[in-house]
Amino acid sequence: MTTTARLPDADRVAEIARIVADHLHLEGPLLPILHALQARFGHVPAAAQAPICEALNITRAELHGVISFYHDFREKPAGVHVVRICRAEACQAVGAGALSEAVLARLGLDWGGTTRDGRVTVEPVYCLGLCACGPAAMVDGQPRGRVRADALLAEVGA
Repeated sequence: MTTTARLPDADRVAEIARIVADHLHLEGPLLPILHALQARFGHVPAAAQAPICEALNITRAELHGVISFYHDFREKPAGVHVVRICRAEACQAVGAGALSEAVLARLGLDWGGTTRDGRVTVEPVYCLGLCACGPAAMVDGQPRGRVRADALLAEVGA
């Protein structure tokens, strides 16, 4: 991810327009556009909605439906570290509920929240494929098995 939070508005708008234009030649360009914006900005900026809708002749409701359907797209920036804790039954059976409660309580967050300092975002995920190693989590895209709250929090500096 390249951060561009400090880009001047005109540069940000130009970058969004370039990303949209670069993908219009593709068949079904919406998902590639969203992935490119997410990769560039760390989220899909609100300023990208109108250019996407206009270029693809879709409504904002349609765009919102796609962004909200796919859990990897965000409409606002995530924390420096993204922690995803498995909520599937196999992990729940071996302590994921207690893990989740401990992590969320320690950070003072609800699911999907980001700490005030912008350091950590915690999200639910429904199966990481580590069922034999539960409770499982993912930290910054890297899977972790047999996770303990204290070790997970230490890893993200919390």
